[in-house]
Amino acid sequence: MTTIKYPLNRPFDVGAGFEEPSDTYFFASSAAAYDAETHQGQMQWQRYLRKPRLSFNQIDYPFAASQGWEFPDEYADQPVTDFQLAFLSERTIRLRVKTRPSFSRRTSDESSLMLEEGAADRRFQWESRQEGDSAVVYESRFGSVTVGFNPWKITIRNSDGEVLTETRHLSDSKSLLNSNQLPFAFRRSSADMGNQLAASFSLHPDEKLFGTGESFTRLNKRGQRIDLFTTDALSAQTPRMYKPIPFYLSSRGYGMFVHSTAPMTFDLGAAYDDTQTLYTGEEELDLFLFIGEPKDVLSEYTNLTGKSPLPPLWSFGLWMSRITYSSEAEVREVAEKLRINGIPTDVIHLDTGWFDKDWRCNYEFSAERFDDPGRMISDLKEQGLRVSLWQLPYFTPTNPLYGELIEKGYAVLTGEGNLPTDDAILDFSNPEAEQWYKEKIAGLLELGVGAIKVDFGEAAPLNGVYASGRNGYVEHNLYPLRYNRAVADITRQVNDEAIIWARSAWAGSQRYPIHWGGDAENTDSAMAASLRGGLSLGLSGFTFWSHDIGGFVESSPELLYRRWLPFGMLTSHSRCHGAPPTEPWAYGEDFIVYFRRVTELKYVLLPYIYTQAKLSADKGHPLLRALFFEFPNDPGAWLVEDQYMFGTDLLIAPIFEEKTERNVYLPPGEWIDFQTGTRWIGGSWQRIEAGDIPIILLVKAGAVIPQLKPALSTAFLDWGHVRFEAYAGSDGSIQEPLCCSLFEPSEQKLYAVEVQGSAVTVKDSDTGQADSTKLGWVTLTV
Repeated sequence: MTTIKYPLNRPFDVGAGFEEPSDTYFFASSAAAYDAETHQGQMQWQRYLRKPRLSFNQIDYPFAASQGWEFPDEYADQPVTDFQLAFLSERTIRLRVKTRPSFSRRTSDESSLMLEEGAADRRFQWESRQEGDSAVVYESRFGSVTVGFNPWKITIRNSDGEVLTETRHLSDSKSLLNSNQLPFAFRRSSADMGNQLAASFSLHPDEKLFGTGESFTRLNKRGQRIDLFTTDALSAQTPRMYKPIPFYLSSRGYGMFVHSTAPMTFDLGAAYDDTQTLYTGEEELDLFLFIGEPKDVLSEYTNLTGKSPLPPLWSFGLWMSRITYSSEAEVREVAEKLRINGIPTDVIHLDTGWFDKDWRCNYEFSAERFDDPGRMISDLKEQGLRVSLWQLPYFTPTNPLYGELIEKGYAVLTGEGNLPTDDAILDFSNPEAEQWYKEKIAGLLELGVGAIKVDFGEAAPLNGVYASGRNGYVEHNLYPLRYNRAVADITRQVNDEAIIWARSAWAGSQRYPIHWGGDAENTDSAMAASLRGGLSLGLSGFTFWSHDIGGFVESSPELLYRRWLPFGMLTSHSRCHGAPPTEPWAYGEDFIVYFRRVTELKYVLLPYIYTQAKLSADKGHPLLRALFFEFPNDPGAWLVEDQYMFGTDLLIAPIFEEKTERNVYLPPGEWIDFQTGTRWIGGSWQRIEAGDIPIILLVKAGAVIPQLKPALSTAFLDWGHVRFEAYAGSDGSIQEPLCCSLFEPSEQKLYAVEVQGSAVTVKDSDTGQADSTKLGWVTLTV
């Protein structure tokens, strides 16, 4: 798979070759051997060709069994290759399948980049039993795996014995044209003799699928064909993705993760409604399957690939930015106006204009426009403001670092020793190049910079040859993970904080927060698509996510900005960024008052948000959650894609049109409007009018929401006086204890708060001991 001819850095359909009539196809047929104790076996593949068939004036290419045609006759007619199962936990199964008898290029180094160290080496003993000569069944508390021998079939069941999914065999096809429903198979390309695997599994009629990364298309991926290839999407309204992740979960109670960096295409019932086919782009399959509800599946997946650490408290405040602030005077003026207008802010971001020439990244402030960057950063920090800086790993020919990268061998080259494009692209697979880069970033962090924007990273050339010894087919999708890791590691080393601001990602990048949604258009549709992208990314293992409030491409219309702002403030991280103006004073005095009020809402809720962030990160759960994540047993919750749960207790429904009300689906239970106090009974759709702030913000009855008086920065919040607002049932009483948690930032410690009647108890979550010294926090409102 080394010769790729597609438009530069454009996604492509990895499975398209399975339509090729000149190639040879091998279908999983039977188990030639299997050892139930070691979970290792050998699979017999049956050879097929696509043959043209005329029927009633129509040509199709169905599959027909075939005999070998190689010379000399020393090659297997019906090849036999290895397959293996492993059980990592009571919920996690690993399936590995080869398409060649012995050779494998996969290395432990490749594995370790996506997986937590040692995570794939865990083993859990599932009970096993033989079903005659036909199958072996393995069981845990949560489900079972059946290995069928003839035909070869892997069947996953839940603890009730219901089939969740199973591999597809040719005999499963009921179509008149058997080529529609591709079985578990691989194809041998006649162009380069490369093998490519297609892992096909069953789908149920009512099944829904979610995840695959930051996908802006419909939230339910059932019926979609998705190319997993990092690309500069240049939009929030196309199938292209900055952050594709080869993982998804099912409403049936399982999830799948393909452990690979090669380009992939997931056909999730698009070609044939009852079949999902994972075109892996590789000669072997390394597939992890997880059993459970969405929370279980995501916890298991992130046990494997890593969980997001908790970013610093200040990162949860407002980030003020545009493209771009270009001088020290401009930055100081923005900071001054933010403070004069009483707008809570924690970060000022400098985008592409802090160098001598816009976009020409040399990691140095322009000496002409920035008199003393270190002093500027220090002065801003005294005002409670951090500085974030943009940069990228591509170096244009006029960049002073261009020649240095080439001379030192730090740039990606082709097999002929040329640059793949006109830029010198930093090769993060080269340890020396990575160290050179980290030293550049460290110089900025040591100057006092709080965060680095990890922009781009989606365009690692396919025709490149990398210092890792591998080509771009393997390194392209891996590039964002290497890039994210490099900046995160040096930031933690210098600042001792887990924070970057990244656009591109791959599986495992959730270990290096935060990621934002790219270049969204300034439209209602892009606002809605951004939410779908954020929810999909959250369902792919990412706890934290942000987006450009108001859209990026053009100046945001004021009415759109008004509606987008509360959505942005009720996201884990909040940044105003895009074409100028983004500053509230550019829209007039009324907008300043409005902007301040909405921003203060987030700072009021920061005790809740920060605590939920900690709890979510520890479990590998998203902070922005699709409704079904909290209500998996409510069928209606699985159908909603334009609302979300913000943590466990707040339901958010943004306003995506110039209206003051919208239809809102309420899961079962009682819900209370945060702005108006109106109560609603769930399990139904309701037409709800927004409050003064144009968004629907509802609290689950029985919740206790910790809040603070707002301040101009998280640095000035008074955590010694937290107000706990108890949202009791409709009778207004608190008969049963209502509980919440509070993660205290200075101590980095979790406390449990219990409210019963008018009594409040604060306990250390680690010890369970009551802590009367913390009662000074508490102001209780019912």
